[in-house]
Amino acid sequence: MPSKKTAISSLDAIRHSLSHVLAIAVLKKFPDAKLAIGPTIDDGFYYDFLLPSPLSIDDLPELEESMREIIKANLPFSGEKVSAKIARDFLPDAPFKHELIDELEKKGEEISLYKTGDAFIDLCRGGHVNNTSEIPLDSWKLHKVAGAYWRGDNKREQLTRIYGLAFESKTALDAHLTLLAEAEKRDHKKLGPELGLFFFHDTAPGMAYWLPKGMIVMNELVNFWRKEHEARGYSEISSPLINKKALWETSGHWEHYKDDMFICDHGEDEVYGVKAMNCPNAMIVFGSTTRSYRDLPLRLSDTDMLHRHELSGTLNGLLRVRSFRQDDSHNFITEDMVKSEYEAILEIADRFYSIFDLKYRLRLSTRPEKFLGDKETWDRAERELKEILDTRCGKDGYEIAEGDGAFYGPKIDIVMEDALGRKWQMGTIQLDFQQPRRFNLEYTGADGKKHTPIVIHRVIYGSLERFIGILIEHTAGHFPLWLSPVQVKIVNVGLDHEAFASKLKDELKIAGIRAELDASNETLGKKIRTARLEKVPYLIVVGDNEISSKNFNLEAREKEKNYTGGKDELISHLHSLIKAKK
Repeated sequence: MPSKKTAISSLDAIRHSLSHVLAIAVLKKFPDAKLAIGPTIDDGFYYDFLLPSPLSIDDLPELEESMREIIKANLPFSGEKVSAKIARDFLPDAPFKHELIDELEKKGEEISLYKTGDAFIDLCRGGHVNNTSEIPLDSWKLHKVAGAYWRGDNKREQLTRIYGLAFESKTALDAHLTLLAEAEKRDHKKLGPELGLFFFHDTAPGMAYWLPKGMIVMNELVNFWRKEHEARGYSEISSPLINKKALWETSGHWEHYKDDMFICDHGEDEVYGVKAMNCPNAMIVFGSTTRSYRDLPLRLSDTDMLHRHELSGTLNGLLRVRSFRQDDSHNFITEDMVKSEYEAILEIADRFYSIFDLKYRLRLSTRPEKFLGDKETWDRAERELKEILDTRCGKDGYEIAEGDGAFYGPKIDIVMEDALGRKWQMGTIQLDFQQPRRFNLEYTGADGKKHTPIVIHRVIYGSLERFIGILIEHTAGHFPLWLSPVQVKIVNVGLDHEAFASKLKDELKIAGIRAELDASNETLGKKIRTARLEKVPYLIVVGDNEISSKNFNLEAREKEKNYTGGKDELISHLHSLIKAKK
């Protein structure tokens, strides 16, 4: 094959090249392995294989050693554009590659092969180092082994995915490994069940069982959302969870989103879709009565349960589920209200994210490949959102995700950064000219004529399930006082102190403080350690001194927040902290 060297030597090129080196090492160990894909990712790379026998994490050191020997061999990378036939000929026993070649050929897209050394050839778009000698030996490592369905389809072959980490230096790799170790300690899938918040069961994949303590967290978040939005002119609604196919056809979701919905088919004219989003129902509510310009902005909010048929291989604790709630709202406005309404929504985002000490950036997502409506309307909508972001953030103060908008309109996404520096897409504010037209929505303008409203679809938390999962990891399970399922844990020193401690617990609960008493027969030290493991914000120890003095030491998780006083003073102090959302 003729040589065509690239001039790329970036970190991304190193990561991409490492995925090819990994493929060579796997073929050395498993000559009959079938190669799938091997892309770069944010912290490294992965490659998917169909292997003749299982591979475990214990096999990774052997593969790493093989990869280092390949790197030391100073193998060149070269590539060239080829026809589909030539590509198939060079990859004779590669069914996954042939499937990709067929798709590229059908779309009329470029096909290229890359060669590493004299023997290994892969279907690839390129982006490699010139020679394996450019790959550092100590700034990467194989990280984990996982299962993955081909093309993410659980009806297709299950492959073995090998993940690798790769950075510009060993120091950067070590720092990332430290970050991963901390992230593992904070993993919500581990902490959630340990703290009695939620669990999952095989009978309902991707749908959480919320336990009493978890429901306290959920309800506190919703109650805060409800109070803040009511004060800003929002009106809460609820709508059916199962709707006829006709509703989803009118909204456009049947065409663009049907494969991600749960469908109930009971025969002719009895096909239903389980609600995957709230917007079509909000359109029905708007159109249920005559509307005037005096009614606008009309802000219809809800937290109904939604269901989406996510692929089983993509499910990930609370971060990717099939059943969830959103702090949703559909704000019906006139065209001249777009700027002011976006500004008001972004003020809500500031309020909510500051409460949790969360930093965020905004991201503009533009017209996708498949969209509703005409390009002129889309262009106008995107210009308006860009002007809003330019004013609020400065021209370089936000990100742009080309082609990532909703099918009915562009959007501004809220991208949050947690305590470990990880970024999460949370809330979203979507501008929609299309659905009000499709539902023939109208209001009477000041001119006495009929006009079509514009709607803003918006969530601030986003999925409440996902928000709680991220919040668990952001706080390592140390919820702020106002959100904690148990706000004060009381422990009695001995049996003689139990009655007094129980009365104190009851008085705190009557005052609206979520208090628990640990009156077990364990030692005082064990009870205190248990309270700390439960991540309770405040602890009160009740012994002889507390009974005689009627003064209590409110011992905080953070020692600088300790407080001492009588019962009424403690209650007043806790109320002030809860009110301030501390």
